[in-house]
Amino acid sequence: MQQIIIKKIDTHDVVPLQNIAKQTFFDTFSPHNTVENMELYMKEGFTIDKLSAELQNENSEFYFALSGNEVVGYLKINTGAAQTEVKNSNGLEIERIYVSKDFQGKKVGQILYDHALQIAQDKGATYVWLGVWEENHRAIKFYKKNDFQEFDQHIFRFGHEDQTDLMMKKDL
Repeated sequence: MQQIIIKKIDTHDVVPLQNIAKQTFFDTFSPHNTVENMELYMKEGFTIDKLSAELQNENSEFYFALSGNEVVGYLKINTGAAQTEVKNSNGLEIERIYVSKDFQGKKVGQILYDHALQIAQDKGATYVWLGVWEENHRAIKFYKKNDFQEFDQHIFRFGHEDQTDLMMKKDL
């Protein structure tokens, strides 16, 4: 396998971001959700306008995982007011770590996670946190392996359905 390079991205990268975001989200969640709910979320959740606004938020950062010139995964982190729930200045939220199907099991997720942890330490965060769907057992196992502990739950509206996300935290 070619070396994985992490690259910070900006608004010029919105189209490849949209492509990897849609692809990885669909691959991850379509086997466990209705076609209708998937279509609704895919149509609204990954528009160029929405992703451009997220890229322009000064408290959010996006990174691609690249194998050669191919985008094989991405990371989104939030600090301060950009955090989706726990808006504490001591924390850093890992909002998204997604890896394309062909690169799962090849340490790309771990590389993105390690990058997020390094950023958190560089920013002086005392903890990192995230939300993960209770049915995403692969991700939950990954975060537990990396010493995350469940501390709460929240409801995530997905299409016409309420789903439960486990909120997990790791002290630094």
